[in-house]
Amino acid sequence: MNPLPKEAVKSARSPQQFLELDPYLEVIPPHPSKSFRWLEHDYPSEIARWQYHPEVEIHLIRKSSGSLIAGDYIGAFEPGQVSIMGSNLPHDWMSDLQPGEVYPNRDALIQFDSDWFLKVSAVIPELTGAKTFLDEIRQGIIFHGDTRAKAEQIIEGVGATTGLGQISGFFALIDLFMKAPSKDKQYLSKRWVHDNASNEGKQAVESGVKYIFENLTQDIRMSEAARIAHMSEPSFSKYFKKASGLTFSDMVRKLRIAHACRLLDQTDQSIASIGKASGYGNLANFNRKFLVETGITPSAYRNMDEESKPEAKLLSLGLINPNR
Repeated sequence: MNPLPKEAVKSARSPQQFLELDPYLEVIPPHPSKSFRWLEHDYPSEIARWQYHPEVEIHLIRKSSGSLIAGDYIGAFEPGQVSIMGSNLPHDWMSDLQPGEVYPNRDALIQFDSDWFLKVSAVIPELTGAKTFLDEIRQGIIFHGDTRAKAEQIIEGVGATTGLGQISGFFALIDLFMKAPSKDKQYLSKRWVHDNASNEGKQAVESGVKYIFENLTQDIRMSEAARIAHMSEPSFSKYFKKASGLTFSDMVRKLRIAHACRLLDQTDQSIASIGKASGYGNLANFNRKFLVETGITPSAYRNMDEESKPEAKLLSLGLINPNR
């Protein structure tokens, strides 16, 4: 996948327009002669937006700073950030831009199919921890310390070579991540499904969260989520709560408020407009839901200094270094 030509970037959507879009499913066709994809792209770019895809993504930010959203997590990023996004975890990096500003080759990334990775692990004994690794990264992880520094060099090295050199670099990177100490790992999004969830619970949560993400700014009904999951509404509600620890309405609120915070941070839209763009047609209701979720009002959140905002901007349900 090649970055857009500069003339196309200039005519593309503005950063504010990117922010207002629902997450979309990015279709990444397999390359006939490569095991994985390494690519780089500018920002803004049509492929740099709020999206999810089945492929695992290893991501390096080369330049600029701004806000990262991954699932229900919102936090800041700076040049040199290295992260990995698990399969189907919605994500986006929004750089702070001046009007007309473009960051050429802002991102370098590697995308690989988790099913391919599991098949490879079946014939390579050194990858026996592959399934555990794929499960761990479902939340998204930002790497720090020595792991981050080494990963940045390897990612750039993979892009600078071809053939077996790329394969060697890829597995060196995976080995680095699998052996990373807990102090170098910052977990991001909430783990939607508890480890001991039943198959019915996993089905309810996975289909329900996907439905919420695809309709975040529109009318969301549990009856429709239940229909998609092929369950009755009472069964869906029971399995969803047991597997995720949240009611369906709580999950909708958390993800909508995360989206609203993203707009409050990155646009100058009115509070009423942001409420509507986050699925709340009534301003009073939006203010009430925002207060329940964050402890402050939307206007108070917008007026806070960056330094005063709590880590992860109030919304991460994930844990930092949970194994310490």
